[in-house]
Amino acid sequence: MDIVEIIESIGEGPTAALFGLITGIVFGVAAQRSNFCLRAATVEFARGRMGSKVAVWLLTFSTAVVWVQGAQMLGLFRGVDSRIMSVPGSWSGAIIGGLMFGAGMVLSRGCSGRLLVLASTGNLRSVVSGLIFAVTAQMSLKGILAPYRDTLAGLWVTPGGENVSLLTMLRLPEWFGLAFGVAVAVLALVLARKNRIGPKVLIFASGVGFSVAVGWVLTWSLAQVAFEPVPVTSATFSGPSANTLMFFLDRNAVLEFDVGLVPGVVIGAFLSSLLAREFAWQAFDSVPVMRRSMIGAVLMGFGAMLAGGCAIGAGVTGGSVFAATAWLALFCMWIGAMTTDYLLDQRNLSPAAAC
Repeated sequence: MDIVEIIESIGEGPTAALFGLITGIVFGVAAQRSNFCLRAATVEFARGRMGSKVAVWLLTFSTAVVWVQGAQMLGLFRGVDSRIMSVPGSWSGAIIGGLMFGAGMVLSRGCSGRLLVLASTGNLRSVVSGLIFAVTAQMSLKGILAPYRDTLAGLWVTPGGENVSLLTMLRLPEWFGLAFGVAVAVLALVLARKNRIGPKVLIFASGVGFSVAVGWVLTWSLAQVAFEPVPVTSATFSGPSANTLMFFLDRNAVLEFDVGLVPGVVIGAFLSSLLAREFAWQAFDSVPVMRRSMIGAVLMGFGAMLAGGCAIGAGVTGGSVFAATAWLALFCMWIGAMTTDYLLDQRNLSPAAAC
C-alpha cells in the first residue's frame, strides 16, 4: 500500500499522524535503549571528558546528517521544502533561546526529548517537568508569552523571508553535507571504541538519528501527494508537545504529524523499558530539586519556541538539513548548558568528582 492508498483509506490528517506515530516509536525505542541526551553530553564535555555520552550524541547527530543528506541525493527528500527552511529564521532567537534552553536542560537534568523518554519509563520527575515544558511552550506559541517571543525573535532575522542554508552561506558543495556527516560518525566511533561502548548502544544511538530521516522522508512524501498543504517536518518536541497538549484539550483540534509523534515516543520508550526490565517509578528527591527542575522546564519551554526548536528539533533535525539558525541555536545550547553546569554544579563537586 502506497501513500496515496493510505490517504484514500484514512484521510490526510490521520496519515500525517500515523507517520508521526511511526517516527516517534522509532525515536522512543532508540533513545531509551541508547540513553541519548544532549544535557548529559554537554555536562560530560564541560567537565573535561570525551566519554560515552559525547560519543552517543555525536553518533546520533552524524547518523541524522548522513541519512538525511543521503536521502536528498537519492531524491527522497528536499531540505529546501522543509518547514524550518521555508520560514524566516531568527538569529537573535537562536542565540537567546539557545542559551535559555541550554541552562534549562541542565536545571531539569534532561532536554525536552529526554524528559519525554524518561517520563515513559516511570520517572515522575520528568512527567512534572515535561508538562510544565509543554504548557510554557504553548504559552510562548499562542499565549501570554507569545508577544515577548515575537519581540526577541524579531530583533535579528534572516533576509528574504526564509531561513539560510549553512552550506550555501559558506559556499560549500552539496556533497559536503554527507561527507561531514561521515567524518563526524568516524570520530564518534573512535570515541565509542575508546570508551568501550557496546554494539547495541551504537545501533540504537544511530537509530535516533535514523528516526529524524524517517520523519523528513515521510512528511515530504506526503506533501507531494496531499491536496491540502502539509508541513515537511520531523522529530522535535517543542511545538509537538504544545500541539499534543491542545489536541486533548480542544475538541476542534485536528490530527497532524505532531499529534502522532509524542504518543509514538511514549509508546516506544515505554515498551522498550518494559522489555529491558528498566521501567521503574521515580520521584523528586527533595523540594529544592523539584523547584530547580520546574524552573528549568520553564526556561526550556520558552527557549525552545524562541530558538525555533529544542535540542532535537533544532540541534539534530534542523542541523541535519544545515539550517543556519539551527546550528547557531545548537551552539548556544552547548554554551548555556556548560556555563550553567560550571556555575551551579561543578563548584559543588570535589576535585576528583569534577574530573
